[in-house]
Amino acid sequence: MFLQIALGTLLMLVTIVIGGLSLWGLEYVLERAGGWLRREPHRPKMMLVLCVAATWAMWSVTMAVWIWALTLWGLGIFIHLETSVYFSLVAFTTLGFGDLLLPQEWRLLAGMAAANGLLNFGLVTATLIEALRHVRSGQIEARRRKP
Repeated sequence: MFLQIALGTLLMLVTIVIGGLSLWGLEYVLERAGGWLRREPHRPKMMLVLCVAATWAMWSVTMAVWIWALTLWGLGIFIHLETSVYFSLVAFTTLGFGDLLLPQEWRLLAGMAAANGLLNFGLVTATLIEALRHVRSGQIEARRRKP
């Protein structure tokens, strides 16, 4: 039990750190493009920011799922990598189909993967909204300053 909790906690921390580092990257890109994003036309640039931020979100979640999948596969819980990825994705998204179950000695990891997914999706959603809000407020401020 303690091994499962320790491993699950470590995996959660790793995925959060990766998400945080990638957020720094996204923030850097948005900061570097700030002047360009504040100039007209605003709507196409907001669409671009949405696409970039959504791609970032998908990448962040995909990396977390792969970390869980590779760990489960590496532990020998699943024989095939595809099965491990499938289970990790189903657990991470909290679908919980129940068609694949972890062995009893590892079953706590399923709940921890689901909790990690909930946390990551919450962080990704907040980041998406904040990125769009930040760019849009900069555009509105730039429009107000225009003579």
